[in-house]
Amino acid sequence: MSDIAILHEMIKGTAMLPLADACDKKQITLAEPQQINSSVIIYGIPDNTIVIKADKFKSPDTVFNGSKGECKRADFVIVADTGNKKVIIYIELKKTKALEEEIIQQFTGAKCFVAYCREIGKEFWKQPNFLDGYMERFVSIRHISISKRKTQIIKPTTGVHDCPDRMMKIISPQNIRFNHLAQIHNHTGG
Repeated sequence: MSDIAILHEMIKGTAMLPLADACDKKQITLAEPQQINSSVIIYGIPDNTIVIKADKFKSPDTVFNGSKGECKRADFVIVADTGNKKVIIYIELKKTKALEEEIIQQFTGAKCFVAYCREIGKEFWKQPNFLDGYMERFVSIRHISISKRKTQIIKPTTGVHDCPDRMMKIISPQNIRFNHLAQIHNHTGG
């Protein structure tokens, strides 16, 4: 059974977003539920993909104090297996500019959520390699409700956006492509 199939069994339907057909690939519309008219469409989603609304996972503040941001989570987690590459993209949507430290905490919390899912798959689905070998990407998308201007993309100054503090930042998004977010090609960085 594939990792994506296991995730479909593991995650409730109310915590997933459906993929929509668009030309030769799928697309997904991500929306900030607390903000009216705040959404972005990502095109070119591979077929073998699941999109999880990570912030549906209840805050663990009944156990943790939250003093370091450990109760926060990013809005969405996209898990995709293209056949050649496996990628997990953590996405945080913001209507306006936000404190970078807070976004880093949200990405870190979502990463912990995925680690929890990984252990559930290994222990309860008896899949010892569940969610292993995936590249991770972190993307902050800002100004999602402003009338669309030219998309501005701010990439990390070194390397690829593979950790929360080196996130890719997209401002005033239009026509976002999955492959651009995933950067699934070999990166020689700099």
